[in-house]
Amino acid sequence: MSNHPVSGAEVRKAYLDFFAGRGHTVVPSASLIPVDPTLLLTVAGMVPFKPYLLGEERAPYPRATTSQKCIRTVDIDIVGTTARHMSFFEMLGNFSFGDYFKEKAIPWAYEFSTEVLGFDPERLWFTVHHSDDDAASIWIDQVGVPANRVQRRDRDNFWQMGVAGPAGLSSELFYDRGPALGDDGGPVVDEERFMEFWNLVFMQYVQDEPYHVVGDLPAKSIDTGAGLERVALLTQGVANVFATDLVQTVLAAGERATAVRYGASPAADVSLRILADHGRAITFLIADGVVPSNEGRGYVLRRLLRRAVRHAWQLGAQRAVTPHLVDATIDVMSPGYPALRGSRDGIVEMAEREEMRFRRTLESGHTLLAGELEGIGEGGTLPGATAFKLHDTFGFPVELTEEIAA
Repeated sequence: MSNHPVSGAEVRKAYLDFFAGRGHTVVPSASLIPVDPTLLLTVAGMVPFKPYLLGEERAPYPRATTSQKCIRTVDIDIVGTTARHMSFFEMLGNFSFGDYFKEKAIPWAYEFSTEVLGFDPERLWFTVHHSDDDAASIWIDQVGVPANRVQRRDRDNFWQMGVAGPAGLSSELFYDRGPALGDDGGPVVDEERFMEFWNLVFMQYVQDEPYHVVGDLPAKSIDTGAGLERVALLTQGVANVFATDLVQTVLAAGERATAVRYGASPAADVSLRILADHGRAITFLIADGVVPSNEGRGYVLRRLLRRAVRHAWQLGAQRAVTPHLVDATIDVMSPGYPALRGSRDGIVEMAEREEMRFRRTLESGHTLLAGELEGIGEGGTLPGATAFKLHDTFGFPVELTEEIAA
């Protein structure tokens, strides 16, 4: 694939260039702190454009393309245990505000995937909503993909934010990573083998709660999202997002900070992947002005930071690890986000201060918890009074007690 983009930075640039060449305005990534009061954090590429989609504001351009930094903690408990889940990621997107719809979004996605990224058409699969004959027809009749590789699903292909706002049917692109990873039969059978890398959302509805449509948007629009790290996984032919050049450097910093080699044990590998993911998230949250606290987005930052510190502590790290994770993140990501360089000292200082404070809590609380767990034995139940004491006396978060007990 020498004539195709391979590195994360190359994929990002190729995507923005492709859509800029098709009339899209390249819009810089918005902050992780959204203007939208209904959202705690920027969870998707469309968040900065929500007022345009709802018709509350007139879009300054009919088409846009971005690489948007995002934070999602809905999957925090499985981050590090799968090939593809992350709390911090970049979402490549192309957007139409009442300009084009399915007839352009679908062929462009196929063209970029096969001609620019160089993906083998024989390894691509597609899903559409079970009611969406239009999208299915465009894939099969216009683009020319085999009908048996267009699969229909229900809620998996209805996109909504989880809060009131714009919604729509969607079509997803998947890449077959090979029989070693699972059964044949497409994404309806196995989403580890068949990895989703791009979601095309046909924004046309307004909902007041998940899946409850109350009307139509002022104009039919397009919102797509392709996870940069997932696309890089596929272009680089690696096993998981943590092995891509976007994340591997941060994982290696975690190895050096803990003196534990990746591959030493399955449990240690999960911890190192969590360090890499959370290190990236911590860096970008602090860079965007989030401060550790006990509520709101400050609590999200504090929770991510404390989870990272606990995993480093479990690996035997004697000294602060967050400065190493922050430094590595900035080294990798500053070409795409130059402002990170000037914020380095402030980010390191805040992360390290919070880490050292929590390390003292960990040492005292963990001793008490270990004793309690030993007393009740495997399969027992930890008394609520213990969780309360850990929280009240040591400042030990309840979800951390639950994680350790589990």
